[in-house]
Amino acid sequence: MELKKINKDENWKQRVENIGFGFHTDENNQTYWVEDYYFSITAQEADNIFDATNQLWEMCLHAVDHVISQKKLDLFKIPEFIQPYLVESWENDSPSIYGRFDFAFDKNKQLKLLEFNADTPTSLFECGVVQWLWMENYFQDTKDQFNSVHDKLIDTWKMLKPHLKGDTLHFTCVRESLEDLTNVEYLRDCAIQAGINTKLIYIDEIGWNNVNFVDLEEETITDIFKLYPWEWMVNEMFAYNIKNDEIKANWIEPAWKMILSNKAILAVLWELYPNHPLLLESYFDEPHQMKNYVKKPLLSREGANIEMIIDGNLAEKTVGEYGEEGFICQELAQLHKEDTGYSIIGSWIIGQESCGITFRESDQMITTDKSRFVPHIIE
Repeated sequence: MELKKINKDENWKQRVENIGFGFHTDENNQTYWVEDYYFSITAQEADNIFDATNQLWEMCLHAVDHVISQKKLDLFKIPEFIQPYLVESWENDSPSIYGRFDFAFDKNKQLKLLEFNADTPTSLFECGVVQWLWMENYFQDTKDQFNSVHDKLIDTWKMLKPHLKGDTLHFTCVRESLEDLTNVEYLRDCAIQAGINTKLIYIDEIGWNNVNFVDLEEETITDIFKLYPWEWMVNEMFAYNIKNDEIKANWIEPAWKMILSNKAILAVLWELYPNHPLLLESYFDEPHQMKNYVKKPLLSREGANIEMIIDGNLAEKTVGEYGEEGFICQELAQLHKEDTGYSIIGSWIIGQESCGITFRESDQMITTDKSRFVPHIIE
């Protein structure tokens, strides 16, 4: 994997805004979308990521079954009242659309799982659309990407369509986030292309009529995709209606994804697959004998409340609102380093198969919501 630079178009901001990408730069004029350099990867490296992603997905499914069958949900700090509903969602094979594995990679090209964004992963629009059109703009038809995200999304919605309970698939997110809305609208557009009737509703607009959930027009919600974390939902009064819903609406992503989106899964995977080459040594609560490790809250998002320990000393930390739920300690990974920053790979699983990657780059070793998106090319 090699970082390469290009001369960016002067009108690149207008170009990406024309396709609906309105958060390429943050409110402080800091770059989120990198236009003038990219990662060049080989076809073999793409194949390695594809194989690793598929293998980890199978390992994760086994881990979910293990957690449920061995009654380990309490380790994940999942509220007791919602646990039977979670188990039912697993036993009923409630449908899942997507997830994103985050990998560290070093100079030896060894991939190591950092975490699995299994419930509400973002950057899907950037991966499936923005970086593909970036490639077409600069390289026309001369290059390729590890990127079939768009087609896989449409195909997956097509496969899911016969299993929907109603005629309308609702999509929801918070109203305050342009990034969340953009990703939801992209997913909704793919569902529309798959022949599904859809409707957008903000999370605070979802109603309850003492029988089932309804939208603003009092239409019953039978199937709903949410870009809203389960761990937020289950700590709101709203959640008590989910298990009482007579329709038993399909929530996508399903409740069993609470297991995989929790950092506790990293310790469980290490327990099930000790010394696996794709895994980093991970434990609940204590670092054991590790002197170089990362302390992660079970429910942390966007790199919040992370502590990085090197040679037993605090090297980096981030702030946030997480930590009371407990934490895991994970072996410190070697990150790819360029003059522009530290990079990790986000690898998408859609419809049970690996289908595309993103690169995120940070000035520090901890990846946060300020980390940059770097496109890639297979060369």
